[in-house]
Amino acid sequence: MSGKCTLIAAALIASALATPALAQRDPAYAAARAAGQIGEKPDGYIGIVGAASPDLRRVVEDVNIKRRAVYAERAQAQHATVEEYAFTSGCKLIAQTEPGEKYMTPTGGWQTRGAGAPLRDSRCP
Repeated sequence: MSGKCTLIAAALIASALATPALAQRDPAYAAARAAGQIGEKPDGYIGIVGAASPDLRRVVEDVNIKRRAVYAERAQAQHATVEEYAFTSGCKLIAQTEPGEKYMTPTGGWQTRGAGAPLRDSRCP
């Protein structure tokens, strides 16, 4: 793991991400997540699983815009790119999914988190 990735990972461990907590306050986000309509992606953003209504697209776009703003701010503080910080965040967010929630695999397919061992992607720091 490179020094920059180690610093980014340490920063993520040291501070909880604000965006998931903020997004969870949105009842539409919580309902879509619980229904498996959206899921975490390795790039640090949420994606739509299957067909989407305009309302669902708006929820996803809103959450992703807020995440990008947080990633940009924190990436600058860590001397990393937004993409590097977002990817490291995506790894952490996928690992934090709860049983029954959706996440995107490295090959681009959607999976439902089962009960049991925590998720681990070998590409993640």
